Formats: sequence, structure tokens, C-alpha cells
Amino acid sequence: MSVSDADIAFAKELFAGVGALTTRKMMGGLCLYHDGTIFAIIHSDLGLMLKGAGPFQDVLEAEGCTRWTYSRDGGKETSMPYWSMPDGAMDDPDLAADWARRALMHL
Repeated sequence: MSVSDADIAFAKELFAGVGALTTRKMMGGLCLYHDGTIFAIIHSDLGLMLKGAGPFQDVLEAEGCTRWTYSRDGGKETSMPYWSMPDGAMDDPDLAADWARRALMHL
């Protein structure tokens, strides 16, 4: 499954308050960048996710966000540095932009 043009347009509109954005399609998904730094992805199966690094991971976890994990061959669990969007941020561009700026501060 790939990311649709509608998904891309939605993400760009949702994060418009961050400033100039660029995107790059990768592995059936899409990476979102601000000033050359990736801060979010659209995963073809999991949807829009923020990048969480350092102490920001604890903030996302406390907010109830879910980390992207998957099982590798042999059953080994692997965690990626991407988290589901916080509640309410998918419907509120100001809140989404605030979360994106917070993610960018920790990258």
C-alpha cells in the first residue's frame, strides 16, 4: 500500500504552521522535512507519525502515543523512532504544528 496524494496534501496542510516543508517518498511511505530535518513520516499502514528522539520520547509516551514496532525475521522485536500523533493533533493544525516544532527541537 502506498501513500495517496490526499494523504500528502493533508499532512502538508496539517503542518503548514511549521513553515516551509519538503517531502520525499520512501519505501511506500513519505518523509516530511523542515529545513532539511525529518520530523514526521506517513507510514503506508500506520498513518502519520512524529519522530521522537531523546527525552522527547518520554513526552510522547506520557501523552499516550504509540511507538512503531515490528517483528523481524526470527521474531526479534524492533522499535523505530516514530510515534503516533498525540490526541487532538490530527484535527488541529495549530496543535500539530506545535508538536512538530517540539519534535524538531529534539532532533
